[in-house]
Amino acid sequence: MTHRVRGRAAGRTNPTLRPGVGVTQRPIGAQDLATALEAVRTGPQGPQVAAIFDFGGTVVHGFNPPPLARRLLRRGSARGALTASLLGSIRGARSEGEYERFLQSAMYDWAGVPEADLIDLGRQVFARNVYGHIYPEAWRLVREHEAAGHTLVLISSISRYQVEPVAAELGIPHVLSTAMAVQDGVLTGHVEGKTLWRNGKADAVRRFAIAHDIDLTRSWAYADSAADLPLLQTAGHPVAVNPDPRVVLEAAEREWPVLHFRPRQAPRATDYARTLAGFTGLLGGALFGVAAKAHTKQRRQMADSMMTHAADSTLRGTQVKVRVTGAEHARAPRPAVFIFNHQSQFDIVVLAEVLGAGFTGIAKREITKNPVFGPLMRFVEVTFIDRADTKAAKAALEPVVDTLRGGLSVVIAPEGTRSLTPRVGAFKKGAFHIAIQAGVPIIPVVIRNAGEIAWRNSAIVRKGVVDVAVLPPIDVSGWDPARLDAEVEQVRQLFVDTLLHWPGDTGKTPSAGSS
Repeated sequence: MTHRVRGRAAGRTNPTLRPGVGVTQRPIGAQDLATALEAVRTGPQGPQVAAIFDFGGTVVHGFNPPPLARRLLRRGSARGALTASLLGSIRGARSEGEYERFLQSAMYDWAGVPEADLIDLGRQVFARNVYGHIYPEAWRLVREHEAAGHTLVLISSISRYQVEPVAAELGIPHVLSTAMAVQDGVLTGHVEGKTLWRNGKADAVRRFAIAHDIDLTRSWAYADSAADLPLLQTAGHPVAVNPDPRVVLEAAEREWPVLHFRPRQAPRATDYARTLAGFTGLLGGALFGVAAKAHTKQRRQMADSMMTHAADSTLRGTQVKVRVTGAEHARAPRPAVFIFNHQSQFDIVVLAEVLGAGFTGIAKREITKNPVFGPLMRFVEVTFIDRADTKAAKAALEPVVDTLRGGLSVVIAPEGTRSLTPRVGAFKKGAFHIAIQAGVPIIPVVIRNAGEIAWRNSAIVRKGVVDVAVLPPIDVSGWDPARLDAEVEQVRQLFVDTLLHWPGDTGKTPSAGSS
């Protein structure tokens, strides 16, 4: 399969369908994500091939805090000024003058600041703000290059304090950025070495290639702006992502593939309205479900009815659709320990819709403070654990084995907490110990796109589609305790592989707003 797209003509366009948007016009040379992923999958493999991703505009959707917010941050405190300077340049410069202004501001604001403070603040800024601006399509591309064994590189003209948290979350081990001079652990207010602007990026990539035995003629480079043209020209497989006008012309002339990523939008008025409708549906459905089975005086029947009606009403109110693959595994065998990848509070609604009745869960104790989910989860007899107290957590899990032996299934998030992106974190072994002791199977439930419907740190729900793949049950009865870590990692890899190659997928990333 050839990586380049041919057959262009000046001014020609092709119609293409985008989910939930309708027919739009796309320039000749533009690729869909599935084609780009297939090119990586069928192209050269191994660590001598690099995948080099520009940062702002390519991996992270460029944004600036609103002007008022920037002023308030700067006026609030010295830490506020640092936060504003870190956030304000995430987008990346589009011109040399803009880049010079960034450098002057950074050198002034950061001079005399301990580097450890900036590293810590950069992580906090990422966890509070920046994570929500990573393109889902970029995440998919990174994962495909990783599966191909390529050497992953994230490059930027801004600083490591802004770029490294994103690289860590995406699993990109190599970061190339403009270095700030540090003396005795404190920033001096000067740049160290050459800035990674325009030719500086290309030079840095060439040096990296020599040091790591990279064959650039077989490597990929992804970038968006005219300043990154020298970077794109270093690679044998250049790809223009969200290109500016100059890059559009260059891509047409050189027949480079072009990708268009859609940014994650801020909540709109309709999103707030749908969230309110969903919240009303959740409470109304829960009350109706309990009332419908109140005559039985059986708590479990009332709990099951509450969950199914609440989930259905919430999904209808928010206009979120759940699309399930492997639904037969959600119903049998029972009881079982269902494990899922956790990215959103909305996961609870999705799981109730997919699994139906006959299950309870394990959750962190902090959720008891949630005024909505706390009481509902108490009613369905969820076991709450204190993650800060390992001994107490293990003791709290002991009755769960009896719950399973009594015929009730259990749902657990083995990552232990919600992730910021679709990245699947390390699995804790508690769920697997419980399944082994109770003599029941593990059933993986892989959830895709819930983090787009409801961001990790947001209660707002967007319209869209959540995909769920319920994988075949895993018999853990014969597992060797000495190999438990390896067995658990193999199960985790099932989640990684399923997210990368979704059953029956066309390569299209579903997004909030699609249906």
